[in-house]
Amino acid sequence: MLAMLREHEFVRVAELSRTFGISEVTVRSDLSTLADNGLIQRVHGGAMVPGSEVERSFEESLDASAQEKAAIGHHAARSVLPGETIMLDVGTSTAALARSLVNRETLHNVTVFTSSLKVALDLEPAIPRITVVVTGGTLRPLQHSLVDPMAGYVFDTVRFDRAFVGCNGVHVDHGVTNVNLPEAGMKRRMIAAARQTVVVADGSKVGNVSVAKIAELEEIDLLITGRSAPQDLVKELVQHGVAVEIAEPGNPGA
Repeated sequence: MLAMLREHEFVRVAELSRTFGISEVTVRSDLSTLADNGLIQRVHGGAMVPGSEVERSFEESLDASAQEKAAIGHHAARSVLPGETIMLDVGTSTAALARSLVNRETLHNVTVFTSSLKVALDLEPAIPRITVVVTGGTLRPLQHSLVDPMAGYVFDTVRFDRAFVGCNGVHVDHGVTNVNLPEAGMKRRMIAAARQTVVVADGSKVGNVSVAKIAELEEIDLLITGRSAPQDLVKELVQHGVAVEIAEPGNPGA
């Protein structure tokens, strides 16, 4: 168990139960012993390496700020124009954006590249008016995402009109950051391949800082966030030259 934790930084009780063929009660008991010896840190649903930041799974993130993410996705989707080639990053906010694109039934001739299997499946009902291209690469089950090796090859040959990028933090001093290193590398390549970069992040991400740098503030063209974003922090971002749009709640399917 300790070896798995050191490799993955966070593991769930259910995952350990399946891996070792023991009950979840036994797993919790063993984790408590490791925690008592200061080797791990217990968190809701599992355990983590002490001092590491937990990356929640896609499913665990769905309920957090769900209405705000739907509003952000709707707001971002309204800006997509016929004939554009765009990149959709992994995450719950970009998945909301994908669903809003599907609901724009009059939108045609758009090509969407994505490194997210979830986003690709959400976009499938809009084929053929939306062409969906999956980057390929190595699958990360936690986010249903595709990373290097191989996933980055597409960024060497394709230029996007816009990249819609998710994150775990937007901070006036530390820029845009993410909890996972392999995905942070993918996001940096998305930004480099795009004419315009739009960060989509619910208000809980504003002012937060995670371990992996994605971009400096001057590298992003627009931040779309929600009403829960602290107004003082939004004001600081604007003062530092970041264009910020607040997605208003409404009918995300319109």
